[in-house]
Amino acid sequence: MLDFLPAPLKGTLAALLILCNTLVLFPVLLVFALLKLVLPLNPVRKACTVILNNIAWVWIGFNNLLMDFLHKVTWDVRGVENLSREHWYFVTCNHQSWADIPAIQYVLNSRIPLLKFFLKKQLIWVPFLGVAWWALDFPFMHRHTKEQIAKRPELKGKDVAATQAACEKFRYTPVTIFNFMEGTRFTPEKHDRQNSPYKHLLKPRAGGTAFVLDAMGDMIHTMLDVTIVYPEGRAGFWDYLCGRIRRIIIDVRTREIPGEFLGMDYENNRETRIAFQRWVSQIWAEKDARIDELKAAQAPGPGQ
Repeated sequence: MLDFLPAPLKGTLAALLILCNTLVLFPVLLVFALLKLVLPLNPVRKACTVILNNIAWVWIGFNNLLMDFLHKVTWDVRGVENLSREHWYFVTCNHQSWADIPAIQYVLNSRIPLLKFFLKKQLIWVPFLGVAWWALDFPFMHRHTKEQIAKRPELKGKDVAATQAACEKFRYTPVTIFNFMEGTRFTPEKHDRQNSPYKHLLKPRAGGTAFVLDAMGDMIHTMLDVTIVYPEGRAGFWDYLCGRIRRIIIDVRTREIPGEFLGMDYENNRETRIAFQRWVSQIWAEKDARIDELKAAQAPGPGQ
Protein backbone atom coordinates (compact mmCIF):
# COMPACT_ATOMS: atom_id res chain seq x y z
CA MET A 1 0.00 0.00 0.00
CA LEU A 2 2.87 2.36 0.80
CA ASP A 3 5.22 0.75 -1.69
CA PHE A 4 5.52 4.07 -3.57
CA LEU A 5 7.56 5.61 -0.72
CA PRO A 6 11.37 5.89 -1.08
CA ALA A 7 13.15 2.72 0.09
CA PRO A 8 15.12 4.35 2.96
CA LEU A 9 11.92 5.90 4.32
CA LYS A 10 10.13 2.55 4.19
CA GLY A 11 13.05 0.88 5.95
CA THR A 12 13.11 3.50 8.71
CA LEU A 13 9.33 3.32 9.11
CA ALA A 14 9.42 -0.49 9.25
CA ALA A 15 12.20 -0.47 11.88
CA LEU A 16 10.34 2.07 14.05
CA LEU A 17 7.04 0.18 13.86
CA ILE A 18 8.74 -3.15 14.69
CA LEU A 19 10.35 -1.40 17.66
CA CYS A 20 6.94 -0.08 18.78
CA ASN A 21 5.47 -3.58 18.37
CA THR A 22 8.26 -4.93 20.57
CA LEU A 23 7.90 -2.22 23.22
CA VAL A 24 4.14 -2.85 23.47
CA LEU A 25 4.28 -6.65 23.65
CA PHE A 26 7.52 -7.21 25.56
CA PRO A 27 6.22 -5.93 28.95
CA VAL A 28 3.19 -8.24 28.59
CA LEU A 29 5.49 -11.14 27.76
CA LEU A 30 7.70 -10.27 30.73
CA VAL A 31 4.73 -10.34 33.14
CA PHE A 32 3.81 -13.90 32.15
CA ALA A 33 7.48 -14.91 32.05
CA LEU A 34 7.95 -13.78 35.66
CA LEU A 35 4.67 -15.45 36.64
CA LYS A 36 5.94 -18.68 35.12
CA LEU A 37 9.21 -18.25 37.01
CA VAL A 38 7.82 -17.52 40.49
CA LEU A 39 4.91 -19.99 40.36
CA PRO A 40 6.53 -23.29 39.31
CA LEU A 41 3.24 -25.20 39.23
CA ASN A 42 2.64 -27.31 36.13
CA PRO A 43 -0.88 -26.00 35.35
CA VAL A 44 0.32 -22.38 35.76
CA ARG A 45 3.42 -22.96 33.64
CA LYS A 46 1.46 -24.68 30.88
CA ALA A 47 -1.11 -21.87 30.78
CA CYS A 48 1.67 -19.26 30.72
CA THR A 49 3.44 -21.11 27.92
CA VAL A 50 0.30 -21.06 25.76
CA ILE A 51 -0.13 -17.32 26.38
CA LEU A 52 3.55 -16.58 25.75
CA ASN A 53 3.58 -18.52 22.47
CA ASN A 54 0.52 -16.59 21.33
CA ILE A 55 2.23 -13.30 22.21
CA ALA A 56 5.18 -14.36 20.03
CA TRP A 57 2.80 -15.32 17.18
CA VAL A 58 1.10 -11.91 17.46
CA TRP A 59 4.49 -10.17 17.35
CA ILE A 60 5.52 -12.06 14.21
CA GLY A 61 2.05 -11.66 12.67
CA PHE A 62 2.14 -7.88 13.11
CA ASN A 63 5.59 -7.70 11.53
CA ASN A 64 4.30 -9.74 8.59
CA LEU A 65 1.28 -7.43 8.12
CA LEU A 66 3.66 -4.50 8.29
CA MET A 67 5.72 -5.91 5.42
CA ASP A 68 2.53 -6.37 3.36
CA PHE A 69 1.46 -2.79 4.13
CA LEU A 70 4.80 -1.20 3.24
CA HIS A 71 6.09 -3.40 0.43
CA LYS A 72 5.02 -5.28 -2.65
CA VAL A 73 6.79 -8.62 -2.47
CA THR A 74 5.90 -11.54 -4.72
CA TRP A 75 6.03 -14.70 -2.62
CA ASP A 76 6.48 -17.99 -4.45
CA VAL A 77 5.80 -20.54 -1.71
CA ARG A 78 5.74 -24.28 -2.26
CA GLY A 79 5.18 -27.34 -0.09
CA VAL A 80 3.37 -25.84 2.94
CA GLU A 81 -0.12 -27.23 2.26
CA ASN A 82 -0.05 -30.12 4.74
CA LEU A 83 1.83 -28.54 7.66
CA SER A 84 0.25 -28.53 11.11
CA ARG A 85 0.64 -26.73 14.44
CA GLU A 86 -0.04 -30.09 16.12
CA HIS A 87 3.13 -31.72 14.81
CA TRP A 88 6.78 -31.79 15.88
CA TYR A 89 9.32 -30.50 13.31
CA PHE A 90 13.00 -29.96 12.79
CA VAL A 91 13.55 -27.12 10.28
CA THR A 92 16.74 -26.36 8.40
CA CYS A 93 17.45 -23.92 5.59
CA ASN A 94 20.24 -22.54 3.41
CA HIS A 95 21.55 -19.34 4.99
CA GLN A 96 22.26 -16.33 2.77
CA SER A 97 21.42 -13.28 4.89
CA TRP A 98 19.66 -12.03 8.02
CA ALA A 99 16.57 -11.64 5.82
CA ASP A 100 16.21 -15.44 5.85
CA ILE A 101 14.72 -15.57 9.36
CA PRO A 102 11.89 -13.02 8.86
CA ALA A 103 11.18 -14.58 5.45
CA ILE A 104 10.80 -18.03 7.02
CA GLN A 105 8.67 -16.58 9.82
CA TYR A 106 6.47 -14.88 7.22
CA VAL A 107 5.75 -18.19 5.52
CA LEU A 108 5.64 -20.61 8.47
CA ASN A 109 4.10 -18.46 11.24
CA SER A 110 0.85 -20.09 12.46
CA ARG A 111 1.36 -23.03 10.07
CA ILE A 112 3.63 -24.90 12.49
CA PRO A 113 4.57 -24.54 16.17
CA LEU A 114 6.63 -21.47 17.05
CA LEU A 115 10.19 -21.64 15.70
CA LYS A 116 12.73 -22.16 18.49
CA PHE A 117 16.51 -22.25 18.46
CA PHE A 118 18.98 -24.11 20.63
CA LEU A 119 20.83 -21.41 22.60
CA LYS A 120 24.06 -21.48 24.55
CA LYS A 121 23.34 -21.79 28.26
CA GLN A 122 25.23 -18.55 29.01
CA LEU A 123 22.62 -16.56 27.04
CA ILE A 124 20.03 -17.11 29.76
CA TRP A 125 21.81 -14.32 31.69
CA VAL A 126 21.25 -11.72 28.95
CA PRO A 127 19.08 -9.01 30.60
CA PHE A 128 15.36 -9.36 29.75
CA LEU A 129 15.97 -11.46 26.64
CA GLY A 130 17.29 -14.40 28.67
CA VAL A 131 14.05 -14.51 30.69
CA ALA A 132 11.99 -14.17 27.50
CA TRP A 133 13.84 -17.04 25.80
CA TRP A 134 13.44 -19.19 28.91
CA ALA A 135 9.75 -18.33 29.17
CA LEU A 136 9.20 -19.23 25.50
CA ASP A 137 10.88 -22.59 26.17
CA PHE A 138 13.87 -22.03 23.92
CA PRO A 139 16.12 -24.99 24.76
CA PHE A 140 19.44 -24.03 26.36
CA MET A 141 22.45 -26.26 25.84
CA HIS A 142 25.83 -26.53 27.46
CA ARG A 143 28.57 -28.17 25.43
CA HIS A 144 31.89 -29.08 26.99
CA THR A 145 34.98 -28.66 24.84
CA LYS A 146 37.20 -31.60 23.92
CA GLU A 147 39.87 -30.11 26.19
CA GLN A 148 37.49 -30.04 29.16
CA ILE A 149 36.42 -33.64 28.55
CA ALA A 150 40.07 -34.72 28.22
CA LYS A 151 40.80 -33.22 31.66
CA ARG A 152 37.59 -34.55 33.20
CA PRO A 153 36.42 -37.71 31.38
CA GLU A 154 33.34 -37.96 33.62
CA LEU A 155 31.88 -34.97 31.72
CA LYS A 156 31.55 -37.04 28.55
CA GLY A 157 27.89 -37.27 27.58
CA LYS A 158 26.76 -34.99 30.41
CA ASP A 159 25.92 -32.06 28.11
CA VAL A 160 23.63 -34.19 25.93
CA ALA A 161 21.99 -35.73 29.00
CA ALA A 162 21.35 -32.30 30.51
CA THR A 163 19.89 -30.98 27.25
CA GLN A 164 17.70 -34.09 26.89
CA ALA A 165 16.29 -33.46 30.36
CA ALA A 166 15.59 -29.82 29.44
CA CYS A 167 13.81 -30.91 26.25
CA GLU A 168 11.59 -33.46 28.00
CA LYS A 169 8.87 -30.79 28.34
CA PHE A 170 8.41 -30.90 24.55
CA ARG A 171 7.22 -34.51 24.67
CA TYR A 172 3.62 -33.40 25.25
CA THR A 173 3.72 -29.99 23.53
CA PRO A 174 4.40 -29.74 19.77
CA VAL A 175 7.56 -27.80 18.99
CA THR A 176 9.61 -26.67 16.00
CA ILE A 177 13.39 -26.62 16.37
CA PHE A 178 15.23 -24.49 13.83
CA ASN A 179 18.86 -24.81 12.83
CA PHE A 180 20.98 -23.43 9.97
CA MET A 181 23.10 -26.45 9.03
CA GLU A 182 25.75 -24.26 7.43
CA GLY A 183 26.24 -22.50 10.76
CA THR A 184 26.97 -19.15 9.11
CA ARG A 185 25.82 -17.01 6.20
CA PHE A 186 26.98 -17.89 2.70
CA THR A 187 29.56 -15.59 1.11
CA PRO A 188 31.79 -16.30 -1.91
CA GLU A 189 34.83 -15.83 0.35
CA LYS A 190 33.65 -18.47 2.84
CA HIS A 191 32.71 -20.77 -0.03
CA ASP A 192 36.20 -20.55 -1.52
CA ARG A 193 37.91 -20.84 1.86
CA GLN A 194 35.98 -24.04 2.60
CA ASN A 195 36.54 -25.40 -0.90
CA SER A 196 32.85 -26.32 -0.72
CA PRO A 197 31.79 -29.06 -3.16
CA TYR A 198 28.44 -27.28 -3.60
CA LYS A 199 27.74 -24.46 -6.03
CA HIS A 200 25.34 -22.41 -3.88
CA LEU A 201 25.98 -23.72 -0.37
CA LEU A 202 28.61 -23.97 2.32
CA LYS A 203 29.43 -27.35 3.80
CA PRO A 204 26.77 -28.49 6.31
CA ARG A 205 27.84 -28.94 9.92
CA ALA A 206 26.40 -32.34 10.68
CA GLY A 207 27.57 -32.31 14.30
CA GLY A 208 25.27 -29.47 15.37
CA THR A 209 22.24 -31.10 13.77
CA ALA A 210 23.16 -34.44 15.31
CA PHE A 211 23.30 -32.79 18.75
CA VAL A 212 19.75 -31.45 18.28
CA LEU A 213 18.36 -34.83 17.14
CA ASP A 214 20.22 -36.59 19.94
CA ALA A 215 18.83 -34.18 22.54
CA MET A 216 15.27 -34.42 21.21
CA GLY A 217 15.33 -38.21 21.26
CA ASP A 218 12.34 -39.79 19.50
CA MET A 219 10.15 -36.67 19.72
CA ILE A 220 10.95 -35.26 16.26
CA HIS A 221 10.43 -37.51 13.24
CA THR A 222 9.93 -34.90 10.51
CA MET A 223 12.35 -32.48 8.88
CA LEU A 224 11.23 -29.45 6.91
CA ASP A 225 14.00 -28.90 4.38
CA VAL A 226 13.54 -25.23 3.41
CA THR A 227 15.27 -23.70 0.41
CA ILE A 228 15.24 -19.91 -0.03
CA VAL A 229 16.07 -18.25 -3.33
CA TYR A 230 16.23 -14.51 -3.99
CA PRO A 231 15.93 -14.35 -7.81
CA GLU A 232 17.26 -10.78 -7.89
CA GLY A 233 20.34 -11.70 -5.90
CA ARG A 234 21.25 -12.10 -2.25
CA ALA A 235 20.14 -9.17 -0.09
CA GLY A 236 20.43 -8.16 3.56
CA PHE A 237 17.98 -7.47 6.37
CA TRP A 238 17.97 -3.72 5.67
CA ASP A 239 17.07 -4.45 2.04
CA TYR A 240 14.17 -6.56 3.35
CA LEU A 241 12.95 -3.70 5.57
CA CYS A 242 13.31 -1.22 2.69
CA GLY A 243 11.34 -3.39 0.28
CA ARG A 244 14.21 -3.79 -2.15
CA ILE A 245 13.61 -7.55 -2.25
CA ARG A 246 10.78 -7.86 -4.78
CA ARG A 247 10.54 -11.64 -5.12
CA ILE A 248 11.24 -14.49 -2.70
CA ILE A 249 10.98 -18.20 -3.44
CA ILE A 250 10.55 -20.54 -0.49
CA ASP A 251 10.48 -24.24 -1.28
CA VAL A 252 9.62 -26.60 1.59
CA ARG A 253 10.27 -30.32 1.33
CA THR A 254 8.99 -32.59 4.09
CA ARG A 255 11.36 -35.42 4.92
CA GLU A 256 11.02 -38.23 7.41
CA ILE A 257 14.12 -38.53 9.58
CA PRO A 258 15.45 -42.12 9.48
CA GLY A 259 14.75 -43.92 12.75
CA GLU A 260 18.42 -44.78 13.22
CA PHE A 261 19.18 -41.05 13.69
CA LEU A 262 16.56 -40.39 16.39
CA GLY A 263 18.32 -40.18 19.75
CA MET A 264 21.55 -41.43 18.14
CA ASP A 265 24.94 -41.48 19.83
CA TYR A 266 26.72 -39.37 17.20
CA GLU A 267 29.93 -38.77 19.13
CA ASN A 268 30.67 -42.35 20.17
CA ASN A 269 29.22 -44.48 17.37
CA ARG A 270 31.47 -44.19 14.33
CA GLU A 271 29.17 -46.11 11.96
CA THR A 272 26.18 -43.93 12.91
CA ARG A 273 28.29 -40.79 12.52
CA ILE A 274 29.41 -41.76 9.00
CA ALA A 275 25.86 -42.74 7.98
CA PHE A 276 24.46 -39.47 9.31
CA GLN A 277 27.10 -37.37 7.55
CA ARG A 278 26.33 -39.23 4.32
CA TRP A 279 22.58 -38.55 4.76
CA VAL A 280 23.16 -34.85 5.40
CA SER A 281 25.52 -34.59 2.40
CA GLN A 282 22.86 -36.17 0.17
CA ILE A 283 20.25 -33.64 1.36
CA TRP A 284 22.69 -30.80 0.69
CA ALA A 285 23.50 -32.09 -2.81
CA GLU A 286 19.77 -32.24 -3.60
CA LYS A 287 19.29 -28.73 -2.20
CA ASP A 288 22.12 -27.39 -4.34
CA ALA A 289 20.51 -28.89 -7.44
CA ARG A 290 17.10 -27.58 -6.34
CA ILE A 291 18.47 -24.01 -6.14
CA ASP A 292 19.69 -24.37 -9.74
CA GLU A 293 16.20 -25.54 -10.80
CA LEU A 294 14.43 -22.69 -9.00
CA LYS A 295 16.78 -20.08 -10.43
CA ALA A 296 16.50 -21.52 -13.95
CA ALA A 297 12.70 -21.39 -13.74
CA GLN A 298 12.90 -17.65 -13.00
CA ALA A 299 15.40 -16.82 -15.75
CA PRO A 300 13.96 -14.98 -18.79
CA GLY A 301 13.82 -17.01 -21.95
CA PRO A 302 15.39 -16.06 -25.32
CA GLY A 303 14.15 -12.76 -26.62
CA GLN A 304 12.71 -11.69 -23.25
